[in-house]
Amino acid sequence: MRIAAVLAGAVMAALAMTTAQATVRIVADPGGQIGPYLEHLTALKDSGERVIIDGPCFSACTMVLGVIPQERICVTSRAKLGFHAAWNPGEDGRPVTSKAATKLLMDIYPERVRSWIKERGGLTPRMMYLTGRELAAMYPTCNSATAAAR
Repeated sequence: MRIAAVLAGAVMAALAMTTAQATVRIVADPGGQIGPYLEHLTALKDSGERVIIDGPCFSACTMVLGVIPQERICVTSRAKLGFHAAWNPGEDGRPVTSKAATKLLMDIYPERVRSWIKERGGLTPRMMYLTGRELAAMYPTCNSATAAAR
C-alpha cells in the first residue's frame, strides 16, 4: 500500500508539473486513492485546461471523465481506461470492496460511462477496459496536431 501511495504521489506530481501548459496529457496513470484524485481533478477542472488521454488511465484516474467537461477531453488511439470497484485494505491487508466508494465512483462518471459499466455487470474487483471504437464513440479523438504535441 505504501508503494502505491508513493507511486500515486509521483504521478500526481508529474501531472501537476504539466498543468502550467495549456493541455494535460495522461500517458500512464495507475490510479490511487479517490480523495487526492478528486482534489487534483477539481483543480484541473477549474484551470480550464484540456486533457488528452494518451495511454493507460486506470482506477481513480478514470474520474477524469466525470470531473472534466467532455468538450475539454480527447483520446488518442493509445488511450485505455481501466475501471474496477473501489476498495480498502482489510485487516489482513487484502483488498475489501467499499460499497460507498464504489457508489461514489459511479455517481461521478457521466451517464454514458455508467451505462457502459452496467452493461458489463457493474464495477467489481476485476478491471474492465474501455478502449478503441467504444471509447472513441464516447469521446472525441484528438486531432493530429494536438496529439503530436508531446
